[in-house]
Amino acid sequence: MKKPVKVPKKANSARKTTQKSGKKAINTAKTPRKRRKNGNSDIVRAFMMAGVLIVLSAAISTAVIIVRSSLKESSAVDLQRESTLPIIDENKKPTVVESTAENSASSAKENGKSVVSVSPRQQPKQERSENAPARGTTISANTTPAPVVPATAVSLPQRAPERAVENLGTLVFMIDDAGNNLRELEPFLRISGPLTIAVLPGLPNSAEAARRIRAAGKEVFLHQPMEAIGAQDPGPGAIYSGMSAEEIRAILKRNVAEVGPVAGINNHQGSKITMDKEAMQTILSFCAENNLHFLDSRTTAETVVPVVAVSMGMRIGERNVFLDNEQDRESMLKYVSNGLTRAQKSGSAVMIGHTWSPELAPLLAEQYPLLVKQGYAIKTASDIIGK
Repeated sequence: MKKPVKVPKKANSARKTTQKSGKKAINTAKTPRKRRKNGNSDIVRAFMMAGVLIVLSAAISTAVIIVRSSLKESSAVDLQRESTLPIIDENKKPTVVESTAENSASSAKENGKSVVSVSPRQQPKQERSENAPARGTTISANTTPAPVVPATAVSLPQRAPERAVENLGTLVFMIDDAGNNLRELEPFLRISGPLTIAVLPGLPNSAEAARRIRAAGKEVFLHQPMEAIGAQDPGPGAIYSGMSAEEIRAILKRNVAEVGPVAGINNHQGSKITMDKEAMQTILSFCAENNLHFLDSRTTAETVVPVVAVSMGMRIGERNVFLDNEQDRESMLKYVSNGLTRAQKSGSAVMIGHTWSPELAPLLAEQYPLLVKQGYAIKTASDIIGK
């Protein structure tokens, strides 16, 4: 039988110490495990954060690319619109610029700038030339060129057709008593537009006045003096009652030769002669034989000229308004207005004035363009009488 072995006290104490500190040992062993778990989670979180950052950066990059592309498209559209705007050149009239596929590819570079060519069909007043230097909108060389739209795809605005002016009637302005002097005549010769001027015969300036009238492009009539009912002196080369047909013809022939060639004849005074059928038959026959028009100044309401003309199958003209019975501006404007009313009602009006009215020539020069703009046609006496 074996005897129990005695363990030294120190060994026992060491065991106890080991047993007592076992828990602590276990605790100390658990600490590294927890640190390992925390370390793994940190790595996972880092990878997750990196993934999120990558996704966000990708999204931001995509958004930037989309925004840039949209801006480029909008700028391209703006450039295309600007390419059709008119260009103001200090030395030339505005031209319309139109982008084409050809001129954008072959645009010339001047001073670091690219010049877009002008379409040839936008230059109506110039010859079309393929090699002609182009003028147009300048685009900076640093700017990204916009896509070019073919010329056929650009629709240019068309100007609305101008409204036609309504024809309100025909006006004839006739100026009598030329030949007294040249100073009074000159302002009428400067009027721009048709004008008939009747020249008195037998005066020192008769022939020269007629020559200047024709040189100015105006129409000349013989302002034939005729006897009046009163005691007024009609002047040289006049026709009086009681004259034979031969005498009347001789006077007319001499007067026409002096101031002619003339387009026609109208009467100066002559209220007594225009009431005489036989005298007027002779005068109108002379006009028909020499291809001359006759215009009745209507110095009397009892004139027989229209009746005699109808019986002879002739067309004549007749005065409708005297412009300068009163020579102030307001009165003459009123008489012109009366003539306009007459033209609107019957289609035409003959208005007679005189060279000795100082305000008449400036008034007519002012009124001519206004009347044409309103829709009136201004013609000569022979135009309105016709054949």
